[in-house]
Amino acid sequence: MAGIGPIDGIRGAFPTAPAVPTTQPGEAKEGGGFGEVLKAYVDGVDARQKASTRAIQDLVTGKTNDLLPVVNEVAKADLSFKLLMGVRNKVIEAYKETMRMQI
Repeated sequence: MAGIGPIDGIRGAFPTAPAVPTTQPGEAKEGGGFGEVLKAYVDGVDARQKASTRAIQDLVTGKTNDLLPVVNEVAKADLSFKLLMGVRNKVIEAYKETMRMQI
C-alpha cells in the first residue's frame, strides 16, 4: 500500500513574496521588513486580480473559448484576495490589542 504523497500545484494559488534577507543576531536591518513583505504580497494580489480581469475580458471578447483557464484565474484571484483580507484583519486586531495595553 502506497503512502500519502505531497500535494502538488497548491503553491501556484498564492503569490510569492520576495525572499527577505535575514540579518545576523545583533545586526539592525535598514528598511521595512514586514512592510516590504506585505507590500510585495499586496502587489502580487493586485497582479492576480488584473490577470483574472484580462482572462474574463479575453473570454467575453472571443479571444479564447476555453473556460477552464478563466475559472482557474478567477479562483486564484479570489483565494489570494481572501487570504489578504484575513491577514489584514489579523493585523488590525493585533493593532487594537496593542492599543488597549496598559503602560
